[in-house]
Order: sequence, then C-alpha cells, then structure tokens
Amino acid sequence: MSYKHKPTVIESLAEKLGVIADLHADEKSPVAGLPSEGVAVACPPPEKWDSWVEYDSKSWPERKANEYMLIPTACFNCEAGCGLLAYVDKKTMKIRKLVGNPYHPASRGRNCAKGPATLNQVEDQDRVLYPMKRVGERGAGNWQRVSWDSVLDDISGRMRKAIMEGRNNEISYHVGRPGHDGFMEWVFKAWNVDGHNSHTNVCSSGARFGYAIWEGFDRPSPDHANARFILLVSAHLESGHYFNPHSQRIIEARMKGAKLAVLDPRLSNTASMSDYWLPTYPGTEPAVMLAMAKVIIDEGLYNRDYLENWVNWKEYLANEYSGKEATFEQFIEALSKEYQEYTPEYAEKESGVPAATIIDVARQIGAAGTQFSTHVWRSASSGNLGGWAVSRTLHFLNVLTGSVGTPGGTSPSAWNKFKPAVHAHPKPQTHWNELHLPNEYPLAHFEMSFLLPHFLKEGRGKLDVYFTRVFNPVWTYPDGFSWIEALEDESKIGLHAALTPTWSETAYFADYVLPMGHSPERHDIISYETHAGKWIAFRQPVLRVAREKMGQPVTHTWEANPGEVWEEDEFWIELTWRIDPDGSLGIRQYCESPYRPGEKITISEYYRYIFERTPGLPEAAEKEGLSALEYMQKFGAFELESKVYDVNSRPPASSDLEGSSVDAHSGLITKDGKAVGVEVKGRACGGFPTPSRKQEYYSQTMVDWKWPEYRLPGYIKSHIHEETMDHKKGEFVLMPTFRLPVLIHSRSGNAKWLAEIAHRNPVWINVDDAASLGIENGALIRVNTDIGFFVNHALVTEGIRPGVLACSHHVGRWRRDQDASCNRWAANTVGITKEGKGKWKMRTKETIQAHKSDDPDTARIFWSDGGVHQNITFPVHPDPISGMHCWHQKVRLELAHEGDGYGDVFVDTDRSHAVYKEWLAMTRPAPGPGGLRRPLWLNRPFRPDEKTFYLNNEE
Repeated sequence: MSYKHKPTVIESLAEKLGVIADLHADEKSPVAGLPSEGVAVACPPPEKWDSWVEYDSKSWPERKANEYMLIPTACFNCEAGCGLLAYVDKKTMKIRKLVGNPYHPASRGRNCAKGPATLNQVEDQDRVLYPMKRVGERGAGNWQRVSWDSVLDDISGRMRKAIMEGRNNEISYHVGRPGHDGFMEWVFKAWNVDGHNSHTNVCSSGARFGYAIWEGFDRPSPDHANARFILLVSAHLESGHYFNPHSQRIIEARMKGAKLAVLDPRLSNTASMSDYWLPTYPGTEPAVMLAMAKVIIDEGLYNRDYLENWVNWKEYLANEYSGKEATFEQFIEALSKEYQEYTPEYAEKESGVPAATIIDVARQIGAAGTQFSTHVWRSASSGNLGGWAVSRTLHFLNVLTGSVGTPGGTSPSAWNKFKPAVHAHPKPQTHWNELHLPNEYPLAHFEMSFLLPHFLKEGRGKLDVYFTRVFNPVWTYPDGFSWIEALEDESKIGLHAALTPTWSETAYFADYVLPMGHSPERHDIISYETHAGKWIAFRQPVLRVAREKMGQPVTHTWEANPGEVWEEDEFWIELTWRIDPDGSLGIRQYCESPYRPGEKITISEYYRYIFERTPGLPEAAEKEGLSALEYMQKFGAFELESKVYDVNSRPPASSDLEGSSVDAHSGLITKDGKAVGVEVKGRACGGFPTPSRKQEYYSQTMVDWKWPEYRLPGYIKSHIHEETMDHKKGEFVLMPTFRLPVLIHSRSGNAKWLAEIAHRNPVWINVDDAASLGIENGALIRVNTDIGFFVNHALVTEGIRPGVLACSHHVGRWRRDQDASCNRWAANTVGITKEGKGKWKMRTKETIQAHKSDDPDTARIFWSDGGVHQNITFPVHPDPISGMHCWHQKVRLELAHEGDGYGDVFVDTDRSHAVYKEWLAMTRPAPGPGGLRRPLWLNRPFRPDEKTFYLNNEE
C-alpha cells in the first residue's frame, strides 16, 4: 500500500505565498508519475564507471545531470586502508564525493566517517600546495615557494656528500603512518642507510613484543566473523586499528550469537555495546587474564592437542624441572603451580573486576574453544610499564584454547598480509644506527624514536638530513618541547624536510615543507590483517588516472594534483636518481626500469612489476581482458585468499628440507645451523618463526637477554599501580591514549566534517572522585604531571572507574602568530614563551573562529573550543624491554589556580631529561649471547646485514 502525503493548510499557504517551494508541483504536472531514468543502485556497476550520470540534488527543482568518472582508491585516514570510490566530475575535473568501494575485500563498500571526510582534506583552503623553503631562522615562520627541481637538487647533493664521506647514519627518515608496503625498504638498502625511524614505540610496540615473544609474528589477526566469544582489551572498535573492517565482522558474529567482553577502565562505545564490561584498573589486565587462564587450566577447559603439539613445553620442563621425566601431564601440573596465586579473588583485588565475572568469562572462553577471537593494540599495552605482558597473557588464552589460526580464532598477522615482490633487491645495509636502536634496548620493538631529542642532547650523534613523513612529533609525541629544542638547533639537525599533506606543529620547524598527497592523490600498495583472508589494495591518484583515461598524458603526479602536491613514491625515485646521477655510487641502478634497461623506472612500471607477480591477479585480469595493472586501476583491490587458517602446519619449502636434520627430542628441523621447520605428528611443518618453531610459553630469549624473571607469561605491576597513588592528595592515573572514533591524530585538523563532530577533550573523572575533591562538571582544573601541567575542563561521569582519569589525545592543535594559517577547523592560536632555562609556557591567544574564505563553511563555524594539548606535558617513559613509551601518567589533580586559563601548558624540559635518565637506568643493555646487539631471530624493520648485529663489527 502506497502512502500519499496530504499537505496541511499552513503548508499549502506557504507554497502559494512562495515562502517555501511548491513541494507538490509534480502532482499537478501532466508528466507526474513518470519513472525517472535508470533504477536505484547501491553502487554503479564497474562497466559504467568511466561514464556515470547522476542528478545534482542541490539544483532541484531543475534537473541538472552531471557526468562522472568513478575511480577507486583507498583511505589514508587510519591503517585499515578501506576502499574508496572517487566521483570525478568530467567537466570540472574535481572530486565531487568519495564513497565506499564494494570490491575491497576488507571494507566491502562501507566506510566510517573518516573515509568520506577525505574530500575535506583535499579541498581544505589552508593546505600546502607548493614546495616551501624557510627564510630566516628555523621556526620563525617565514617561507618562500620553490620548485621541485631545486628541492631535489639541494637535498640529493647533501645526501650524496654524506654517503661519500661515510656519514650514512646522519641520514634519517622518520615516518608516522607509512601507508604503503615494500617501497621504502629497497630505497634505504639502495642508499646503504639504516635510516628508518618509525612511530611504533609510541603506538604499538608494547603489544607487538608480547606477541613476538610467543610466536615471532608481532600482531594479531582475529577471525571475528566466525567467533563464538570475543575478548577485546581496550575500546578497540573505535580506538584500535581496523575499526571499520573489524566492527563489521564483530557485528556478524554477534548476530550469530557470539558474546563480547571488553576490558577497559572507560565506558567506551565498544564497552557500552558488549555483554561484559570489565572496567579494570589500568595495568592490571594481565592479572585478570592469568586468573582466567587458571580457571581454564584447573577446570580442564584447555585444548590438549594444541598444547601438546604446538607449545615448547618440553623445553620448559627441561629447564625448570630437569632430571624428571617430561610428560604432558607433568606440564599441566606445573602450569597449575605456576599460576596458583592468580585466583579470581586476587585478580579482583588488583583490578576491581568481580571474581564471579572473571570465572564466568573464563568458562565461556573455554566453551568457545577454537572459536575464541581476541585483540589488543594500544590501550593497556601502550600505557603501562610492562604493558607487553597484556598481549602476552591475552595470547596465552588463545594458546590454551587452541584458537590460534583457526576459524573463529586469532591468527598471526603475517598470514593475512601480502608482501609484494618489488623490482629491485639491493643488499642489506652495512650500518647500524644507534640513534634509532641503541644498545640499551636490545629487545625494543622497534626504533626508540621518541628518545631522539634526548640522544641528540647527550651528544650521541647528529643528523645531517632528516625527513619527517606524515609525522608530527611536536604534537603527537610526549615531551614536545624537547622536540622543539632539538629541531631549532641546526648543530643537531642539519636539514629538516617535512613531507606532509598539511602544515603541522612539526613542519613549522622545518627547512622544507613538501606537500604530499592525501589518499586520492598518491600511489600506494596496502595489505592488512583485517580478517581471515589475504588481499591487496591500490591507492591511486584519481585525477591523474582520470586525465590519462581522457587521453591527457601525465609525467609526474603533481601535474594532475591541486597546486604542485606530489606523492612520496615518485619523490623518492627522483631523489634516489639524483643522488647518483652517473651511477658511480652503485645507487642509481636500483631505480632503473625492469622493462627499459638503463632508463629511470616510472611509477606505472613499479606497480606493473608488482601486480604481474601477485599470485592469481594476472589470471583474474586476463578474464576481464585487462593487464594486471589495468585490473587494479579499475577495481582498486584484489583478494588473494579468502580463508587462511592453520598456516603453521604447511610444509617448509622443499629446498629448505634438502640436507636438513631433525632433533629427536624437540622435533626442530635445522639446516646449516638455522631452524627451517618443526616435525609435528610425524609431519614436517613450517611452524612459527621462533627459535623452537613453536609457540614459546617458555622464553629462553628472555633468559639469555638478562630478563629471566619474565621467561614465562606473567603480571608486571605498572608504574601507575594503585600502590603508588595517594588519592587524598589528588593523585590519579591519567589515561591519555583513548581515541575519538572520528579523528585522525594530526590529519583531522583540516577535515571540517570531523572537526565539527569532535573538537574538545575534557578530562573524564568519576563522580565519587570529583565529589571528594570538590570538582563540579565543567570546572576548570589543573592536571600536574612529572614535568609540568595543563589546564582543562572536567567531565564528571559514571563512565569511568574510580581512581582513573582519561583525556583524548586527538585534540589540542595549535599554531603561533607567525605560522601559516592552517587547520583552522581545529587549531587555536597560541603564544609560546620561555620562562628560564628549559621552562616553556603555552597560552591560548585566540580560539577557533569563523572566517571568510572560498569555502562558505568557514563562515559557519559555530564552535570555538579547540581542546588542550596534553601530550606535550608528559615525560618519556621507555619500557626497558619492549621500548614502548608508557603513556599512562601519575598526575596530581587540583582546581585551576588563580590566573590559569583554559588550555594553559607549562613544561620543564630539564626535568624531562632527568626523567629520561631515570627510566634509562632501568635497562639491561646489550651485548647478549655472542656479542649480539639483538637476537637474530627477533624481527626489526629494514633488516641490515647480519654482521651489524654484532657489537664488535667494524661497521
């Protein structure tokens, strides 16, 4: 039955008077009821993507048709790399909108708010459009536009000189969100530079190490869609990686009856939708999970087959119970003894989670068996001293239930991630850069990037050429004023080139600001562990593709992008070519085309080579009558495998087995002294990339590298444990790591739709705690850290457990008077002053304001709150094992002082350096066995020559 709206008297009168448009004209028209052209579709079919007509909704009642070209790319606003489909107006050659690409295997046509908001970033009125070079003192805010040629010649000449003089370690590349796979590895090896320095140690190294010490692989890949029970540590669905792909699959599982439990001190969106919210005191999560493990062990809910065959329990018994017969029953008995103190009651005392709830969840995990999926990324693992124990004990539950690599379980990340085959294979670097991986942190996962200002301050070295790429440590990292001090000092950093889509707090202190493209303006290959499958996606510059399809050739991507916005891939190729213009350094050869010997490789050739060697892709392309490159340009993604499980049981390569031997006791298969597999149930299996080729419950590595107390999964009390707090003095633990689901670290500052949704970060405080301190909702408060303070508003709520404060780190962007207008949707104008040696103060001078520009929405800004920059007030807290910066802070909370203003910040960088020294003293430096800097089996990015792993190596 159809419904026909009958207008009211007021509505009809308003139509007649012209107050509103005649909403019923079609009903009076003789053509009323005629069907419109075409049919409604969720997404246009690919065969019509080169020419798709839609009517402009804003031109109503006039029917204005627009012809679009639809070109796939991939989002760059978080690591999920979800598929996007750009609508390019064929008349104006502008992107009209970005929607989901249904051919992307992970996102499947769906996006979160950050995907469509890419359009805001592309159209931002304040974005950097041309290469800029500083004029005058670094940080003074004076810039001039220069050409790409001049930039490339200047930087390449400086790098060539450093390499020729053997100063390879003075070249450093510091990356935030990489965005592409495989590209930079061959570039650095070609340069013979150990220059990679990532943000991993302020992001995920705690969680990574906990997984790596178990199974060699350092990230989890849960098969949520097929799980019966899901356990998340943190507000993963809005604050972890793979927000959109994971949330889809968790919803699928829950619709089939799966249960969800969340360990998080804060009532996040994820926790609010769970079956079990377990509001743990920060850092006590391992105690809870070990209590669950104890229930599973004591009640016999473990998976005997998996434990017996895929855990190095024989090695454990040999080391801990030597002289006794090693039987599986003895192992279970020993397990029970190891964790006898971790009762649910003990875990309740530590964490605040009721013992009955812990028992209930443990039994459900045991009942789920191999269909138990888990995930942790930042949160507790990134917040606490010993945070790596969070992921280690979480994975212990997967091992006990045998839910490793099973349908509905949790796999190692690498099983679901495709590694492309690039055209060039330079030899590994012959240098080890101790500014990135110093000897104090031999197990760090990975480079100790957030300590760079302190290393430079100590005189450990200097940088001659320093690249920051989509990276903003002054704002994102702890201790940002120490970064400013280092960046301003040209004796420590000779040349700083910021490769960035936007101006940022770090770019203000660069020598070059080089505009790099957003997701529809660049080439990248991406492949992530979003589900139990393996896929590859292609991020491509859509305007370049559109022009080429319309017969307009493009030499460099910047010619098609707005202004002269380039992309990193082509930039690095051009730079590498100019470092070695005549080939005498042996560098240029690695940038030569595999199709045109002696000629410089083009970006199309680079990706053509990879796609032609992607398993199954050439065959799929041939069926469509396309080349492999054309297939990826058309569809934007390709699925290599749809169901990836039990990879550890696959046999090793036949070449590895030739001439190998098998240890009768452990089953380890070795060749030339190196493990290549393991024998399980009489079969040769590839196993895991650990010394035993099995899951390592017992870690000889921890023993060998001077941490024997952590040879088994255990509980490490955090630096912010309840025992260290005096709540009567206003002391609390501050969780500064929780994310806002619509924001993107530095890059949402120029996305108007996202800034409109979320633009402030008050401090969450429990109702009872607020009452005890006389703090009312909205009150101005001072949060005192170990090196300073910040002033913010209080959000009094029941949504956080007592004793804990929380403040999102996404907000609090700023610029100074001398800085270019930028990020005006999100950034306050501040004044920064020095009040003595090492003493810095920041005060907000002007909040976010409506203003006129070519974008009419800038005049409609209705908010003024830009939030507070809290990270800059935190000292560095490097975990002595994983190297992770331990984000959680012990703070003292009080009402704001007289004269305090919202957003005020004070920091003492001398005190910050003293805190760095205190934490440095906790380390147990290399060498390890055989004079090693680091275990040979433990992964590190862009792995250099094996000789560099030894401290006595001349290089």
